Amino acid sequence: MLNRRHLRVKVLQSLYAFFQSGNNDLGAGEKELLFGIEKIYDLYLYQFLLLAELYRQEVRSIEDNRNKHLPSQEDLHPNTRLVDNPVLKTIAGHAAIEEHCKRRKISWTSNQDLVRKLLAHIKQQNYFNVYMAKEEVTFADHREFITRMVKKDIVNFELLHSFYEENSIYWIDDWELVNMMLVKTLKAIDPEQGKGLLLMDLFKEEEDRQFARELFKRTILSQKEMDSIISAKTQNWDLERIALMDVIIMKMALTEILKFREIPVKVSLNEYIELSKMYSTPKSKIFINGILDKLVEEFVSENKINKHVKGLSG
Repeated sequence: MLNRRHLRVKVLQSLYAFFQSGNNDLGAGEKELLFGIEKIYDLYLYQFLLLAELYRQEVRSIEDNRNKHLPSQEDLHPNTRLVDNPVLKTIAGHAAIEEHCKRRKISWTSNQDLVRKLLAHIKQQNYFNVYMAKEEVTFADHREFITRMVKKDIVNFELLHSFYEENSIYWIDDWELVNMMLVKTLKAIDPEQGKGLLLMDLFKEEEDRQFARELFKRTILSQKEMDSIISAKTQNWDLERIALMDVIIMKMALTEILKFREIPVKVSLNEYIELSKMYSTPKSKIFINGILDKLVEEFVSENKINKHVKGLSG
């Protein structure tokens, strides 16, 4: 599921696209933001369905080999550990995955060649051979094999990257996050504790969806106010010469600090400093941190912040 930092990232990306396009349609911008967030869940489902397709491809391969005109002993008596893997079998037969994918029109039907190539690549790896050769395996072994397959090969498979990049402009940015969600979901499966495969929700609470929408809208609606505030503290700088991403980060931070009373100031400051590390240069991070610190001190002295402000200098 998405936490508030993930949502701030999506809002930042959407604001950058909104301002770059010169768009003035707030409603359209908000729809694009929510669409981009929903695409994260599509990618999450695509990755689960990919695991199911790898399982089905192996089942078909075993059956095809058995039905050869002159099958070998290996064809007739194959190692079925992969198709016996309880995690893969659960994913392949999971009604919720099937239902979600059908509703969202997610399918690998037209890309079976990619699935075959990925499976062939995985079978060349040493950890695959070790797993297939073990005399006995526990459920934990089965689960560890699948998570390792995801982290080592699926995450790094270039043909898969190309497929996702061609199909959505959103997915490459969300790739690392989605695969973390995928692995976390897999690791939570524990039959001994009565825990089956439970798909994550996109949002922890409906309030999080509303937070993203409000942060996006309020940042845009407050931009003249924020331009004035920032300009007063950057008198030696032409605001238009400051990198657009840096300006948006500061506008988001100030909007959150001044307009979202339920979020402690320290939390907001820390979050936007982290965003500056991710999306700005090292010098920009220092610049943004300095401007925000000065402004918050000024807001506090003028009683403009009506919420928790303890430990601002920490």
